[in-house]
Amino acid sequence: MLEHARVHPKFLHSNATSHKWAFGAIAELLDNAVDEIQNGATFVKIDKIDIAKNNSPALVFQDDGAGMDPNGIRKCMSLGYSSKKSNTTIGQYGNGFKTSTMRLGADAIVFSRSTRSGKATQSVGLLSYTFLRRTGQDDVIVPMIDIDISKERPQPIIYGSSEDWSTNLDILLKWSPFSTKDELFQQFDDIGTHGTKVIIYNLWLNDEGIYELSFDDDDEDIRLRDESVHDGKRVHAKELERRSHISYHLRYSLRAYTSMLYLEKFKNFKIILRGIPVKQFNIADEFRYPEIIKYRPQIATIEQATTEIKVGFIKEAPKLPVCGYNVYHKNRLIRPFWKVTMDGSALGNGVVGVLEANFIEPAHDKQDFERSSLFQRLEARLKKIIYDYWSSHSHVFGYRTPQMPADKSKRIPIPDQPPTVNTFNPFPSPSSQGGPVIREINISNATSVRTVAAPPPHMRNSTGVRNNFQPVQLTPQPAVTDTRNKHVGKSVEEISQENIQLFMKCEEYVKKETEMEQTVRNLEKELEEAKSKCAQLAMLVDAKKKEMQQV
Repeated sequence: MLEHARVHPKFLHSNATSHKWAFGAIAELLDNAVDEIQNGATFVKIDKIDIAKNNSPALVFQDDGAGMDPNGIRKCMSLGYSSKKSNTTIGQYGNGFKTSTMRLGADAIVFSRSTRSGKATQSVGLLSYTFLRRTGQDDVIVPMIDIDISKERPQPIIYGSSEDWSTNLDILLKWSPFSTKDELFQQFDDIGTHGTKVIIYNLWLNDEGIYELSFDDDDEDIRLRDESVHDGKRVHAKELERRSHISYHLRYSLRAYTSMLYLEKFKNFKIILRGIPVKQFNIADEFRYPEIIKYRPQIATIEQATTEIKVGFIKEAPKLPVCGYNVYHKNRLIRPFWKVTMDGSALGNGVVGVLEANFIEPAHDKQDFERSSLFQRLEARLKKIIYDYWSSHSHVFGYRTPQMPADKSKRIPIPDQPPTVNTFNPFPSPSSQGGPVIREINISNATSVRTVAAPPPHMRNSTGVRNNFQPVQLTPQPAVTDTRNKHVGKSVEEISQENIQLFMKCEEYVKKETEMEQTVRNLEKELEEAKSKCAQLAMLVDAKKKEMQQV
């Protein structure tokens, strides 16, 4: 007879560390509820309750989905099993419930009601790290009880013996937040005929011995503690303004994070946080001068991989230096405000994009993507879209786009003719445009995108590329066009491709420059340490010489 694979209780704790961010763990539990929309779920509630046993807070997640029968709850609370076969569901690995609950607290108890094939059941399961640790278990044991509620009087569902059922009930009462059988079964009262409730208790503390999640700062929210707010340091007005934006706020406010967690707005489903529905928010709805770029990666094995990338200025531009992409996968936010441009550069300030990238795979914690070749190509394309958009629109706020320095050795031949003067297009507001500008990009035709100029060397300093986009007074000039000699010297496509390559090289040089500067600083530090040691040794030698002379 083959033995089953044992999983030590310590694995529960170590496995939960895949979630570095507490809100990422909460999002996993919300995903389970959202996946139940296809089964008729209309809400998921997130709230805080107080445990009477030890007067401590606990997290509650409750939905009105189809619920789990005895077989379903066992699959849910086992490791590495997923019954989700649909490509539209968010969870695929079957490990999210365990990692997320154990990331938030030491213990979790699950209540679920469902009806399958005309049989109504209710089940209770306990995943308790505290129980396993204190009883010295070397295997993960999950106490569960099931009850048939199809008939007038509920009947326990017995698999082995009635003593086994009673033993499981006793463990539940001893290690759960509920001391009596009545208290335990009262948790089903607000579930109704179908649904699931998860209570996570013995919540984790931070290094200072304070609960990681804060329930007292805002009665309508659950927050993570922002250390910069409590450090007592004076905050400048610009920093306060930056912190007021959702790109900062979502890192510490669950309400802000969940408002952006799903791309498409729900029609008949609500996320209710501490009794108040969360208002869904898509930052693309507020874009100024929006554009839509269709991106089509070359993937022979994936049909309909084309995605729309919406890009535009945030409404607070140009005051707030927010830049990046909100990247979704199967409607779920994976990377919020992903900055693809270089740090310290003003290029792209205020430009934000939104896209759903179902052709790349998210990491197991759903807070990043796997570093595949598809991901790398997408990153390069998103970077270029930011640069192209900036070069075409930055004049709206009085910024001047840097131009490539003239290369006298490779100058394009131009015949003796009247010059062509290009003027900036005065982009109207979105309301007057009648909709965003739409462009199409095929990864196999990179030259179909507008060109972007690299920063010239004279606009750089020793610390890299400067914030070299300075406000200028624009004086629109009438456009003068010349239809003669359209094809002179290099083609637009060739110039476009050359510009892209030059810009990429510029970025590589800046990166190398930063690395070299760090190396120089490290060497200078080592040199100072060596000089200090030499001085100490010289003093020791002098002291020894004096001792020898005295002798």
